[in-house]
Amino acid sequence: MQRNRIIYTALLSIVLSDTAFSADQDRKADTDRNARKTAIGHVAHKSVETHAKDAERIRVRGHLASTVASSATKSNTPLIETAQSVTVITRDEMDARGVLTLNQAVRYAAGVTADTRGGEGTRYDLFDLRGFTVPTFLDGLKFQDSPTGFAVAQTDTFRLDRVELLKGPASALYGQSSPGGLTAMSSKLPTDQRFYGGVNATGGLFDLYRVDADVGGFATDDGMVRYRVYGTINGQHTQLSRTGSRRFSISPSFTFGGDGPTTLTLLGNYQYDPENGSYGGVPLIGSLKRASYGYLPRNFYDGDVSAEKFNRKQGAITYILNHRFNDDWSFSTRGRYDDIRTVYRSVYDNGYYDSDDGTSGQMLSRSAYGTQEHTYNLAFDSQFKGKVRTGPLRHALMFGFDYMQQKADDTEAYGDAPDLDVLHPDYHMAIPDLTPYLRYVTKSHQIGAYGQDEIRWKRLILTGSIRNDWYRSNQTEYFEQSNDRQTASQVTWRASGLYHFDFGLSPYISYSTSFQPQSGTVSNDGGATLRQAHPSIGKQLEGGLKYQIPGTSVLFTAAGFHIEQSNVLVSVANTGYSLQSGLVHSDGFEFEAHAQPFHNLMVTAAVSFQKVKDDSTGKPLIQSGKGNASLFAFYTMPSGLFKGFGFGGGMRYSNKTYGGEATYGSVWLPQYALFDASIAYDLNNMSHSLHGWKVAASVRNLFDRNYIANCFAYGADGQYCYYGERRNAQASIGYSW
Repeated sequence: MQRNRIIYTALLSIVLSDTAFSADQDRKADTDRNARKTAIGHVAHKSVETHAKDAERIRVRGHLASTVASSATKSNTPLIETAQSVTVITRDEMDARGVLTLNQAVRYAAGVTADTRGGEGTRYDLFDLRGFTVPTFLDGLKFQDSPTGFAVAQTDTFRLDRVELLKGPASALYGQSSPGGLTAMSSKLPTDQRFYGGVNATGGLFDLYRVDADVGGFATDDGMVRYRVYGTINGQHTQLSRTGSRRFSISPSFTFGGDGPTTLTLLGNYQYDPENGSYGGVPLIGSLKRASYGYLPRNFYDGDVSAEKFNRKQGAITYILNHRFNDDWSFSTRGRYDDIRTVYRSVYDNGYYDSDDGTSGQMLSRSAYGTQEHTYNLAFDSQFKGKVRTGPLRHALMFGFDYMQQKADDTEAYGDAPDLDVLHPDYHMAIPDLTPYLRYVTKSHQIGAYGQDEIRWKRLILTGSIRNDWYRSNQTEYFEQSNDRQTASQVTWRASGLYHFDFGLSPYISYSTSFQPQSGTVSNDGGATLRQAHPSIGKQLEGGLKYQIPGTSVLFTAAGFHIEQSNVLVSVANTGYSLQSGLVHSDGFEFEAHAQPFHNLMVTAAVSFQKVKDDSTGKPLIQSGKGNASLFAFYTMPSGLFKGFGFGGGMRYSNKTYGGEATYGSVWLPQYALFDASIAYDLNNMSHSLHGWKVAASVRNLFDRNYIANCFAYGADGQYCYYGERRNAQASIGYSW
């Protein structure tokens, strides 16, 4: 029955015109005139059509321009004409910085609270945007979070072509989402080159090793069938003693149809992580606050070697179908099936000590936990796009339908663990068998239908989007014989206005909304009657200025925003229900500058200030920061003796971050600044016999700053902290053709 439902859903989604995400992996020429305005620095109406042709070549033969994004409107739109904040992180920028994870990729973006699990929690992508955790999309389709948070996919960043951070509510196009925004990633897909590829080998500190291969080209002489295969083998010890990670991944893709009006891309991926570090931390006393014995070292491990296990297998198959009817109308649909299985077991500290005599050591209280979770995820997203005129107005219309389905099976076990003497740790202790205590089976469905109209009159651009979602979830717990059902229907919308002056300035204003389903029971009459919680609602008012220097890729953006999240659950002490009266505010200002490339110089700069407050507590949200600042520049010598030599570096600063409430009061993490550095050299400039060879090196946290990245403090119930990433250096040599 489940298999039939999946098949019927797949067929239905293709027929009914679901929703597509026209990301840059759409390698074929998009006929939407507005989307084709991707030329760098287009300024006048006469220049738009000329630059559109150049943009089309950029999309097919290389990477989508850094001044173009698709996440805000689901069509390739110049950022200078997008009335919402979007940060673009290109493949070139990730390579220049030596990025290995998504956490590292987003560190230089405004409004990001990075590395919320510090330098040790690398098995998941964990960061906040404008004070909120945000969902992740790959190739236009959402990575569905598991109900318990364990069987969650992680994408190796070397298989990505770009990353976009869309800031603020975006449910009008994407359905259930965070008030802070979303992360949109795009895979490397086949291009129009006859034969290309590269092999790269990397080594570094903490015994880092990785080999990455990327090969593609024409599978037929006429290019009607194209292919691309990416694969990696990598591993590394983590900065915690006795822990490490390993990964094996392969991602083949095929595109049928060449440059014709109809193309079909099939993308597969299999990734196996036999181990992936530790998820533990350190107690607040002994890290952020001095203990009687001093401070714990940054490589302190709170677990047990024999008990530590994290094994993840994830596989996916994706299709992307595009059809161009004529110069005005097109249809596209895409879908993905994900299968993710995680086996997790660990011993972790409880955030407090059982004894402290000041001489014989600190006995750290610990517990043991284990889970096995398996999720089956199905997502489809399709759309019709077209252009019409009504008098002097030009309309870019989009009508879409999407569907998501998930089944998750999770079994959890818990047990006690022996205390750990932090001064004389024993990592091979006898751990009692765990006792199973929960087994969840969760099934959920979401259907969404939406429409969007981008109206242009001369240089004025007005955009309106509206959507209705129907969400259903059923969670059965077999140990307690309980059943939790949720049903919700929600309308979300967005409206914006932007005026693009011919000298490159674009002031704009936008209003957008979002919703997120919540689990829990609510009572408004002291517990006499109970009901399921309604979704939380997010809304944002944002206004700003964007300026792109005509004829260049130099783009400046400044934005101020006010976000409110309402209907947040507020627990009632000594009861089993909550009040749905919580309200969270996030107010801030962001500035970003980008140039890539500009006279052989790549530059990204960001500054943000934000204030996040939870009205129910009078405090900020835990792990929300007050803002950040960053600057990264990379310059490649264009001529002379050092032609082809690139060098650069960056600084990233984090303002104070709220870590919760400890036994002594509010926990605030001090501000810190870190420095990174990178170099690269194209060996072809040394000798023509070395054509295609390139060497590179990068260092993160150059001066090995000792800092606390984040804390979670819950009073006497536990106070945990996480050290930030230590100095980490790597070097690589690669050959490409």
